[in-house]
Amino acid sequence: MTTVFAPGKLMIVGEYAVLDGAPAIAVAVDRGVRCSVDPADSVQIETPTGDDRFVRPALQHTSAAYRFSDWNPTALDDKPGFGGSAAACVAACIAAGRPATDAIDIHRRVQGGGSGVDVAVSIHGGMIRFEAGHITALEPVIPVVVWSGQSAQTQPLVDRYLAWASRDDFIKASREIVDGFVDDPIAMLNENGHLLMHMGTETGIPYMTPSLAGIGGLARRFGGAAKPSGAGAGDCAVALFPDPDARSAFEAACAERGRTVIPVTIAGPAHATPSSPSG
Repeated sequence: MTTVFAPGKLMIVGEYAVLDGAPAIAVAVDRGVRCSVDPADSVQIETPTGDDRFVRPALQHTSAAYRFSDWNPTALDDKPGFGGSAAACVAACIAAGRPATDAIDIHRRVQGGGSGVDVAVSIHGGMIRFEAGHITALEPVIPVVVWSGQSAQTQPLVDRYLAWASRDDFIKASREIVDGFVDDPIAMLNENGHLLMHMGTETGIPYMTPSLAGIGGLARRFGGAAKPSGAGAGDCAVALFPDPDARSAFEAACAERGRTVIPVTIAGPAHATPSSPSG
């Protein structure tokens, strides 16, 4: 018996513009997808929702029983988005004995597009700069992750962005933010949030919900910055702070206001490990 673990992802800066080949920075987290593999006479696939679109292409020519489940799930009713379809696709490729990088084409084909950053960060782990398929490993920074209280559907937001004809200036500004992130992560996180809010105004994307705006305002009170991770309109915010004391004070303030902080740690690359039948 083998178990495959594929990490989820958090987008830090560079969302939306990454779809146009601009760079983005993302980090792998220990909330992703687990796939257990048992011997079988034919391919058998079990997923939590019954949706096997992102895993079946990698598994269809094999003979084994594949059981997919959430790895380190949250206890929230509305599951936050941590790139689960990408992590499942990566896990499926590894479970089938294929190169993990096969997940890039499989996921893009099933999804009908996408930048590939969520697949790449699940494959490589850690924090990466991603630009048109090229990956550079970065020294990780661990964000505070705060649940906004509502989930969001990414694809309709992406469709609105791609229908926006005048996005050249946005792409250029996003690239400059990503380029400056390593030297000043808090300032660039804040600047990217403002840029994305302006993009939302131009496109009609409801990027910054009242809850997400409240998280951002609270982060600024403690000398930090926060913005939505990913497409916005819900899901999670990521926040960065200048020191551990400011981070702790922010987390305490979130608890006082009933905002859920989701603990995360930086995850390594997707991998397979032997496990006992009871494991």
